[in-house]
Amino acid sequence: MCGIIGYVGLREAYPLLIGGLQRLEYRGYDSAGVATLAQNGRLELRRAVGKLENLRRTIEHTPLTGTIGIGHTRWATHGRPSESNAHPHQAGPVAVIHNGIVENYIELREALVSRGHKLRSETDTELISHLIEERLKDGRGLGDAVRAAIAELRGSFSIVVLSESEPGTLVAAKTATPLIVGLGEGENFIASDIPAILEYTRNVIVLEDGEMAEVSAGRVRLMNFDGSEIERQPRRIEWDAVAATKAGYQHYLRKEISEQPQAWINTLADRASAGSGTVRLEEDPFGPGGPEATRRIVMVSAGASWISSLIGKFMIEELCGIPAEVDYSAEFRYRSPAIDSQTMVIAVSQSGETADTLAAMEEGRRRGARIVAITNTVDSSIARRADARLYTRCGPEISVTTTKCFLTQIEAYYLFAIHTAARMGRLDEAEVERRLHPLFAIPAQIEKVISTEKQIQKIARKYGRATDFLYLGRGINYPVALEGALKLKEISYIHAEGYPAGEMKHGPIALIDEEMPVVVIIPNDNVFEKTLSNLKEVESRNGRIIAVTDHRTPELEEVAWEIIEVPVTDRMLMPVLTTVPLQLLAYHIAIYRGTDVDQPRNLAKSVTVE
Repeated sequence: MCGIIGYVGLREAYPLLIGGLQRLEYRGYDSAGVATLAQNGRLELRRAVGKLENLRRTIEHTPLTGTIGIGHTRWATHGRPSESNAHPHQAGPVAVIHNGIVENYIELREALVSRGHKLRSETDTELISHLIEERLKDGRGLGDAVRAAIAELRGSFSIVVLSESEPGTLVAAKTATPLIVGLGEGENFIASDIPAILEYTRNVIVLEDGEMAEVSAGRVRLMNFDGSEIERQPRRIEWDAVAATKAGYQHYLRKEISEQPQAWINTLADRASAGSGTVRLEEDPFGPGGPEATRRIVMVSAGASWISSLIGKFMIEELCGIPAEVDYSAEFRYRSPAIDSQTMVIAVSQSGETADTLAAMEEGRRRGARIVAITNTVDSSIARRADARLYTRCGPEISVTTTKCFLTQIEAYYLFAIHTAARMGRLDEAEVERRLHPLFAIPAQIEKVISTEKQIQKIARKYGRATDFLYLGRGINYPVALEGALKLKEISYIHAEGYPAGEMKHGPIALIDEEMPVVVIIPNDNVFEKTLSNLKEVESRNGRIIAVTDHRTPELEEVAWEIIEVPVTDRMLMPVLTTVPLQLLAYHIAIYRGTDVDQPRNLAKSVTVE
């Protein structure tokens, strides 16, 4: 969740720290703080509640100096958002920033208080600083003190430690939540995500669980928690830092909606081409046994990735004939899932760091399943722990609410399903080619949908003051209703629910009146007439119908207050085109209501804690 940045070198640390935090603010914006070591060797801390701009103003009044420092932007777990709960936390000569949750927080707190420590916050992070301070008093070096302190912690954490005792060194340690080291010339960086440091270096080392790093201006020393040293070559980041800027758009979200055609092209590149009749995946998702050895597929994911997996379920079952189910990652690990060596677990995560999904993967592996990852982030934790990977190649997605990653997850599932069906002999070359053909038209079709933005903006203004929305769809478009409702909830704070249209009579119809907009996804498929009948039931209760369709008919015009038209495509790819207008609708309603589009309250981009 939280954003972490550290710097040690020859330059003034504060401008680099604040710049890194600005790129990480999507990870949390309840509070922010920075600590540096001044020239006199003393720690200086500045913290502020709320967004990063509040911290910037604080530091303008009381400047920071020093060439080594740490910074943090917080998404609250233990302790409400406040200045006292903001990071860094200091105990004596030690300052600590932290992402994660200390699960044995209560017993550690009681033990520290019993030993005379004065705790000033409600956070679990402050306990870490006091544990390290105790070890320093025992005469240990900073690295050894950190190692001894974290041995007492249970839970998930990434920490970076700065201490007056070793003024030229930062110490980092990691379990479960992401942390990288950036290598510069006469300077080095630590961060929770690559965009924070990409302006300064493209050479990074990704820390694995159970690893530490001692980082000075001229050296990086990696080791396991037991102190044994590690040798690892850095990897070079190739994507452009400009891709993580707004490029003239008012919001990252709107920019990322416009990037969806290119993201689609990038995900398709080298995997399929017109006339080839084949899908080429970089890695074999099935391993030596092939798809015939897989009797069942279980997709584990969260949020929008869970919804894209519902669409993937339709594709896999219809094209491959393999039973497929979708499970919330957070629920999967706490029951006894009936999976074995004949089960494939597909873990889906935009960030590749979702804590619940990582835990679900490990549960699947423990029971003998083969693990495949669909993610946007190369070398993320989920990617590294999978047996095979299918990357969505979206580039950075900064807005908290996902757009281009959601669409390309659908694309990845479609490619996976065609590839698998062909290997199983269920699709011949001609049928593969027929199935692939619509993929190449999607980028231009997304552009065409985006060109209807002015109409969608008018609809947003007309209905933007509603307090409740209902979204309906059937079959493979039912998940689109869920996604549309999720987008609206996330960024406009309007209560919205997605339902299968056929389920409307079993409860939701009681809510419909003249004040409720009902958004229906109604493409020209085998249930068009049935969905139209559902809409007539809405109309008879005075619901205000907004229809998204590729099939405008007189009957639909009779019942719908608004009709948003999308191009015609393959039935399985229709969720791609019907999702885009719902993204724009949520976006413009959020603008109309004046909410924070890119950083909606209480949400963070990467959910790296349970």
